[in-house]
Amino acid sequence: MPNVAQSTETTDWVSRFADEVIEESERRAPGKPVVVASGLSPSGPIHLGNLREVMTPHLVADEIRRRGYEVRHLISWDDYDRYRKVPAGVTGIDESWAEHIGKPLTSVPAPRGSAYANWAEHFKAAMVASLAELGVEFDGISQTEQYTSGAYREQILHAMRHRGDIDAVLAQYRTKPKPADQKKQQAKQKPVDEAELEAAEGSGAAAEDDGSSGAAGYFPYKPYCGNCEKDLTTVSSYDDDSTELTYACTACGFSETVRLSEFNRGKLVWKVDWPMRWAYEGVIFEPSGVDHSSPGSSFQVGGQIVGIFGGKQPIGPMYAFVGISGMAKMSSSRGGVPTPADALKIMEPQLLRWLYARRRPNQSFKIAFDQEIQRLYDEWDKLAGKVADGSALPADVAAYTRAVGTAAGELPKTARPLPYRTLASVADITAGHQDQALRILSELDPADPLGSLDEARPRYDRAEAWINTHVPADQRTIVRDEPDAELLKSLDEASQQSVRLLLDGIADHWSLDGLTHLVYGVPKVQAGFSADATPKELPPEIKTAQRSFFALLYHLLVGRDTGPRLPTLLLAVGQERVRKLLGE
Repeated sequence: MPNVAQSTETTDWVSRFADEVIEESERRAPGKPVVVASGLSPSGPIHLGNLREVMTPHLVADEIRRRGYEVRHLISWDDYDRYRKVPAGVTGIDESWAEHIGKPLTSVPAPRGSAYANWAEHFKAAMVASLAELGVEFDGISQTEQYTSGAYREQILHAMRHRGDIDAVLAQYRTKPKPADQKKQQAKQKPVDEAELEAAEGSGAAAEDDGSSGAAGYFPYKPYCGNCEKDLTTVSSYDDDSTELTYACTACGFSETVRLSEFNRGKLVWKVDWPMRWAYEGVIFEPSGVDHSSPGSSFQVGGQIVGIFGGKQPIGPMYAFVGISGMAKMSSSRGGVPTPADALKIMEPQLLRWLYARRRPNQSFKIAFDQEIQRLYDEWDKLAGKVADGSALPADVAAYTRAVGTAAGELPKTARPLPYRTLASVADITAGHQDQALRILSELDPADPLGSLDEARPRYDRAEAWINTHVPADQRTIVRDEPDAELLKSLDEASQQSVRLLLDGIADHWSLDGLTHLVYGVPKVQAGFSADATPKELPPEIKTAQRSFFALLYHLLVGRDTGPRLPTLLLAVGQERVRKLLGE
C-alpha cells in the first residue's frame, strides 16, 4: 500500500494527526512503539457512534504503520464497568435482568440463547467480528482481567495514597457547571439528525459517581460486594500503612474489612481509572466524544489527574456524533441501535471505512440505511473512477486509499463493482431467484457479460440484504402478470406512439446503456428532436414529457407511478414479457 502522507502532501486530517503523534511519541518514549487507544463498553450493542471511537485512532495508527513505525492500537474493553440498566430491544432478556444492576458486566448472564459466557463477551464478540471485517488491527485489553489479576494494584494503592490530591482536582468541578447546564450545552452541540448515536455510552462515560463518600472522606476506589457482587458499596475507612479497607454494601447489608494490597474485587472510579490507564499504557493518542469536552468532563479532568500517576494526557481530538438516516431515533441504552454488523450487512467494508475516513473527527455525518445508500454508492464509485484516472483531489485520494485497505494490504473487494442501485433493483425484481439475477446482470454489458454472480459479490449480497431488510413491502417491485387492458385501451394517440417507438427500438438497444438512451430518447423524437440531443439543446418541456412517459411505462409494467430505473426494469422483465405488457 502507498505512503498516503507522501501522496497527499499531508492535506488530509489523518496525516496531520500522524505527524503530531509521531513527534509526541518520540518526545515521550523514543524508540518505543507508538501507542494509540480506544475504549469500548460492552454494556449492550456497540453501535455505529461507538465505532468512531475505534476508527479515528485506527486510521491514524494505520498511517503511522505505513510510514514504517511500530504501533499498538489498544482497545480497552470496559467489561469491569457496572451493569447500569436493562436495555430495551435486546432479544433474549427481560426485566429479571434488573437484579444484576450494579454487578460487573462480566458477572451478568448473557442473553438467553447466547453462546457466550456472560453479557460482556456476548456484545464484545459482534464488535470483534465487525472490526476484523473492517481490517482494524488492535490489541484487546479486558479490564476485568486487569483488575482481577492485580495488574493495577500499585496504581490503586497510589491513587488511595494520593486521594486528597485527586479530590482537590475533582472539587474544582463538582459545583460548576451544574449537570443541567452540561446537558443544555451538549444538546446545543448535537446535530439535529434523524438518529443520533451517543458515543458516550460506549467509551466508559457511564454516569458513575466520582468516588466521594461523605463523612468518611474521599476514596477513588469502589469495591464490588463480596456477597452480592454489586458496587453499591461505601468505603468507611482506609489505612495507608496496612492498606486495610472497610466497606459496607447498601444493597444487601454485607460488610467486611480487606487488605487492598491483596484485594482484587473492585476498581477505580471512571474519572480516575481513565487517566491511570493513560499513564500505565503510555497512551499518546486517544480521541473522545463531544460529551467529554465540557468543563468537568472525564477527558478534561483526566488531563489534571494523569500527572498524579506520572503520566501525560494523550493528544485527544473531540469527535462529533454519527447520525443515521432511515431508522428511528435510538440510543444504545434503549436497544435496537444500529451496529457495525448491521451496516456491514448492507454495505461493503470499504464504503463504511470511507464514511469515517473522509470527515474530520469533529465533523458529524450520517450513515444511510434508506434510499440515501444508493446515492452514497454512486458517489463512492465516481470517486473510484477519479482515483483511477488521476483526476481526484489529494485529500479524496487519501480517504479512498484508507478505505480500500490498510498497511497490511487491500481489503477483499467485489471483482465487478456494478452500480449498487442497479444490483438493488435486480435483487428487488428477481426476489431471490439467482439465475434470473445472473441473466439480467449478464445483459447489462453484452460486450463483457457477467459470467457468474460471484463476480458481483459481495456487493450484490449487500444490495439484496438492503432490499430485503430496509425497503418497505409496499415499495417493493411486483411486475404485472397480465397487461393492463383498460389502461392500454384509454391511451391517446401520442401515448400510443411513444409506446410504439419504444417497442420498435427495444431489440436494437437491449443493454443497460442502450435502453437508457432509448427511454430518454423517445420523448425527444416525438417532439421532433434527435434522440442524441443534449439537455442544453432541448426546451424545458421535454423533461416534463420524459417524466410522463416514464410514469406511463411504470403503470403498464408494475402498476405504480415509480419503480427501479427503467432500463434495469426492462432488462429484468425481459423482451418477450415487456412486449406483452406494453400491448404488442
